[in-house]
Amino acid sequence: MIGKAVPRVVNLIPEDDQEILNMTLEAAMRLLALDDPRAILQIKGSFALVSVDGQRVRLARSLNRPLRYFLAKAADGPVLVVADRIDAIQQFLHDEGYGNQFHPSYTRMVPAHNVTEIQLVGCPDPNPTYHRFFDPPRATLPPDPEAIGRAYLEALRAEVALWLDFVPRDEPIGVLFSGGLDSGTVLLTLHDELLARGQSAARLKAFTLAVDGGGEDLSQARQFLRQTGLEFLAEEIDVASSTLDPKEAVAVIEDYKSLDVECATMALALLRAIRERYPDWRLLVDGDGGDENFKDYPIEENAELTIRSVVNNRMLYQEGWGIDAIKHSLTYSAGLSRGCVRGYAPAKRHGFSVFSPNTAPAVISVSEAIPFAELTQGSHEKLYALKGDLLSRGVHQVLGRELPAFPKRRFQHGAMSANSFQRHFAADDSQYRNHFLSLHHTP
Repeated sequence: MIGKAVPRVVNLIPEDDQEILNMTLEAAMRLLALDDPRAILQIKGSFALVSVDGQRVRLARSLNRPLRYFLAKAADGPVLVVADRIDAIQQFLHDEGYGNQFHPSYTRMVPAHNVTEIQLVGCPDPNPTYHRFFDPPRATLPPDPEAIGRAYLEALRAEVALWLDFVPRDEPIGVLFSGGLDSGTVLLTLHDELLARGQSAARLKAFTLAVDGGGEDLSQARQFLRQTGLEFLAEEIDVASSTLDPKEAVAVIEDYKSLDVECATMALALLRAIRERYPDWRLLVDGDGGDENFKDYPIEENAELTIRSVVNNRMLYQEGWGIDAIKHSLTYSAGLSRGCVRGYAPAKRHGFSVFSPNTAPAVISVSEAIPFAELTQGSHEKLYALKGDLLSRGVHQVLGRELPAFPKRRFQHGAMSANSFQRHFAADDSQYRNHFLSLHHTP
């Protein structure tokens, strides 16, 4: 008589990797075990959680970090391996004698904002089910830029305050700073919140990357700090372009999309240099998620997008077209849900903890409540101008400051000259994809 299959769940994510701001890990796990997925919204911070109840496994993560799994077959029953990296899964399977079952395309990414539920019932592999825990109402704010800007900055400042309550008071804080709208807003908010608590602003540094003497971001960052009276926070990080290694970035982020590879390459160079200069530094803050929240990407660069699809689809840049869409990648997820590795993985590689307040559900809720269609009236130009207008109004009302605004550019483009950039990066994804596959070759 054949015995009943006994499932095994292996969680390779250390408990101390969780950065839950408002409760214990045990309390968060109890919320994940509930039948109401909306309970997950009570968890503040950065998390990647696994709950096991017999054959039922539930997984959930915050937007700012990855969570992956692989289902292997064993004589005693299915083996579910959970990790934040593909290579960690591969190594475990190799060590346990299941290496011949592995292929990177068989790994699965837990999509952000959903509880992924898997029933470990054996062969054949069951499809997971998804239960959305974050579904903010759309376009509910009045078309009043003053009210919208205030609501967004208040939500952002509340997340910064919660994080400051969590981290040690004596640790220094670095902001990955380009002088753009997102990093600038975050820097001003952090600075003023520290002062409101009676703490020294000298705890802060604004780290700006300059490759071969710097690109446009360096002069922009200097001007921002000068205009806001915060020049004493400036710390320029100079690196040589010869140290940029896109192939290293592919290995670190385990992805091959050009924009993410470029961004991660720059992040690795910046973080490596900070680590060399400050061996014990741990806390970093960035503006990641701000472009997604304000739908501030050039629509013309993507043939699949129209302004109508951008302003009318829920969290399009955070989640892609959605988990039910044909183009949703089971291996990678989509949108920032996929792209989160460009910041998370380089930071973890160099021993940093990065806080991104724009990725918090409370902040995204405000962005989803913005009546984009009504405010933009089908105009690309109005959409691209909206972010600067709303953030400037919010900073003025909530912080009592003027927010310097400069032309938008991506991090990887602003850190070095255009000619140097073209020499160091591939024109499309294919070269990076081939390198990624070579890293995970299986006989």
